[in-house]
Amino acid sequence: MKFFSFFLVCTIGAGMYAQSFTKIVSGPMVSTPGDSRSVNWVDVNNDGFLDCMITNGPNGGQNNTLFFNNGNGGFNALTGDSIVLDNKPSDGATWADTDNDGDEDCFVVNWYGANNLFYKNDGSGGFVKINSGALVTDGGFSETASWGDYDNDGLVDLYVTNSAGTLQNFLYKNMGISGFLKVVGGDVVTDAFQSRSVNWTDMDLDGDLDLFVTNEGGQNENVYRNDGNGVFNRIFTGTLVNGGGNTMSSSWGDYDNDGDLDVFLANDLSNNALFRNDGNFNFTKITTDTVSRDFGRSFSSAWSDVDNDGDLDLYVTNAFGPQIKRTCFFYLNNGNGSFSRINNNPIVLDSAWTYGCAFGDYDNDGFEDLAVATCRFAAVDQPDFLYRNNGNANNWITIKLRGVISNRSAIGTKIRVKAVINGVPVWQMREISAQNGYCSQNDIRAHFGIGNATKVDSIKIEWPSGILQCSVNVTRNQFLTIIEDVTLNAVRLYKYDEAPIRIFPNPVTSQLTIDWVYNFSAGDKIRITDMAGKLVLEEEINYTTARYTIDLKKYALTVGAYNLSVHISERAVVTQKILIEK
Repeated sequence: MKFFSFFLVCTIGAGMYAQSFTKIVSGPMVSTPGDSRSVNWVDVNNDGFLDCMITNGPNGGQNNTLFFNNGNGGFNALTGDSIVLDNKPSDGATWADTDNDGDEDCFVVNWYGANNLFYKNDGSGGFVKINSGALVTDGGFSETASWGDYDNDGLVDLYVTNSAGTLQNFLYKNMGISGFLKVVGGDVVTDAFQSRSVNWTDMDLDGDLDLFVTNEGGQNENVYRNDGNGVFNRIFTGTLVNGGGNTMSSSWGDYDNDGDLDVFLANDLSNNALFRNDGNFNFTKITTDTVSRDFGRSFSSAWSDVDNDGDLDLYVTNAFGPQIKRTCFFYLNNGNGSFSRINNNPIVLDSAWTYGCAFGDYDNDGFEDLAVATCRFAAVDQPDFLYRNNGNANNWITIKLRGVISNRSAIGTKIRVKAVINGVPVWQMREISAQNGYCSQNDIRAHFGIGNATKVDSIKIEWPSGILQCSVNVTRNQFLTIIEDVTLNAVRLYKYDEAPIRIFPNPVTSQLTIDWVYNFSAGDKIRITDMAGKLVLEEEINYTTARYTIDLKKYALTVGAYNLSVHISERAVVTQKILIEK
């Protein structure tokens, strides 16, 4: 395995922008011309530093590129490995630990009828190209793809979009050591649209991943609700799926910090769109904000809290059309549900045909940086863009997850973080995803800006397995690795028909409710112990009911984590960690 090394050169200083970035002007990552498409930030070799893959996709083919982070602010270009010797017309790429062996594997899609590509990470920074099996024998006109564990069996599955040919998308179920099984039935693979972007995301917060697909050619977007057992039902009502357009990119993020995921749609040939999630697959289209009123030829998008003030900001790329280079869009979140477009920042001053974009903290300073792919302009390949975030005085925390029962990459896990910012308690939420926008994959580590907060009051992790894991009083400005705690019983908080018990709300301040799928009986007990095992609360149920409520105000319990156990006579004992707040 060979590398090409470089030294970093910084040119544009800080201090004059809402959030200043430095454009990196030397090194292979920004001096290797290509007809570039996808940007993926991923720690390929598990050294704690983000590496970057950029795909290239002209008709006739071109090698993809992978740049290893040298840990000193620079990158080395990988050479001589199969993953950078494909010479195919590639578009999107998606990374995840497909075999749960502790390293990230890569799937790359191709256009012009070429077969797609799958590379298994060998654990030492190299790759084994897989040449057989369903994943790599379906020649198509694929745009992008995303890994997501739709059946919560601990193995990531794969969805691939196609914009030409039969126009049918691909879904592959991960069967473990048996490989991947192509799914051939259901709307998700029989619908025929000019599909571009795809996201696995839990739109209704019921604990499983739904599927969102964008389409071009004036076609409506597709929402497929996950109903469990491999069954998806397409949603036909609502503004989100009845707007039509030429939609290239979809990026999901909780921009208003209300606990659910909203979506931005990037459109070529028309205005972009922002939809606020109102719950139960109902969305409100935001039409008055600048985010929705900047006519562009937009292709990709990505959310990130670039200034670490506690809310998500937005970046959008533009390309194609008349033979003129275009600048990108950058919107700072105002914290009140609106955005301000920033026009004097280095990340929007460069003109090109820009394609994929992704955020990732490659220098581990607590502020997310930006990489942007540029495609061929006027028959000439262009170098890609890399911008280093110069930071500010705001605090942050970045959380890396490792699944045990859930898939190792923790795809689909939701992380909720609470901190007091400017005197106000603020909850933020991130969902771990293997595709954050069209041809875009952000750092899989969950990054949270917390402004002037002196600590993180609470961290709540909702694993796909159903395990709820909580921490309190966490130190700010650190990279935190959290491993799924399998000693906690996997009690599903969402799928009532699948779970024996439901405990809510969690975190809790006063009234704690416990639902049992059957009926409690007289003599059943509710016990709460502190983390040292000391019994601090016990109540005995003295009537038959399916719901029992505890008034915690009657007890002198301090803020913190506790274990709640439900003793159902001789039938079962169910234990769940809870978090008590003021």
